[in-house]
Amino acid sequence: MKEPAHILIVDDDDRIRDLTKRFLTLKGFRVSGAADAASARRLMDNLAFDLAILDIMMPGEDGLSLLAGIRKGPSRETPVMLLTARGQTSDRIEGLRSGADAARFLLDDMAEDMIDRLSFVRQTPARALLIGASSEALAAHLRAGGAEVTVAETANPAEPLAGGPFDFIGVLGQLDAVNDLPGALIHLRSALTPGGLAIASFIGGQSLPMLRAAMMAAEPDRPAARLHPMVDARAAPGLLQRAGWKDPVVDTHSLAVRYSSLDRLVSDLRDQGLGNALAKPAAPLGKDALARARAAFAARAEADGKVTESFEIVTLTGRRSLAGT
Repeated sequence: MKEPAHILIVDDDDRIRDLTKRFLTLKGFRVSGAADAASARRLMDNLAFDLAILDIMMPGEDGLSLLAGIRKGPSRETPVMLLTARGQTSDRIEGLRSGADAARFLLDDMAEDMIDRLSFVRQTPARALLIGASSEALAAHLRAGGAEVTVAETANPAEPLAGGPFDFIGVLGQLDAVNDLPGALIHLRSALTPGGLAIASFIGGQSLPMLRAAMMAAEPDRPAARLHPMVDARAAPGLLQRAGWKDPVVDTHSLAVRYSSLDRLVSDLRDQGLGNALAKPAAPLGKDALARARAAFAARAEADGKVTESFEIVTLTGRRSLAGT
């Protein structure tokens, strides 16, 4: 008889830890719990786990620090799931950078597209700033051309950017979740040299139609806000003009990804730091509502049982004026 999967839950909240442990046990899993990072390390030193579920917001050593330690130790191959109420860009990026078994296809696509654009415009920056995760290949491309590259994965483009001016700034993601997009665009322009180039890619407002439909089916009477507002690409040219970008260009392309379940889609979004970024997210779906969402998603499956979800990637390109305004 096959042994049940062994799951480690690390959470300082006794109530949440015990409820999660009870739920997973009822589902047939073997579950161990730890109230802090030190206890979790002792357990992982002596036991093999098939999955570790870490709360980020723990007192003392938090979940991100524990994750970084796990990835350097003998349990580095253990899959990890992060649980958090945080929506800040820095927390989303840090989880990705720490390697929480993250799908990265959207961010990788943005980076590859940005490399193609730089090659097409024959831009050879001397000083470049890259903001966001999945920037390794882009940084390598720029360095191969002789650029001095600053990688600031957790920089907040909605605040003044330090270390400038730069003659190229690339932003991977993040702009879909800032509160003040015009202000962020102004800060990006201000950090450029005269004539400097900025390219920013992020998830657009036409993304995730299947997920949106499933959420509406889950709560047909009073749907809660479960996706933060995303930018309509048609409004982007006006935003660039308001922010003073010169030679502004806005274009989009789509990625189609096929999913066997709603849960896998949600997992991919969380892996890439693309979960709900609202400051006050709605309470989790109840059991019945979640069942309705899963059923609505599955009902859209094609002959092979998979649902095609689409992601709109919006790319903004522009320069600072030669006069430096």
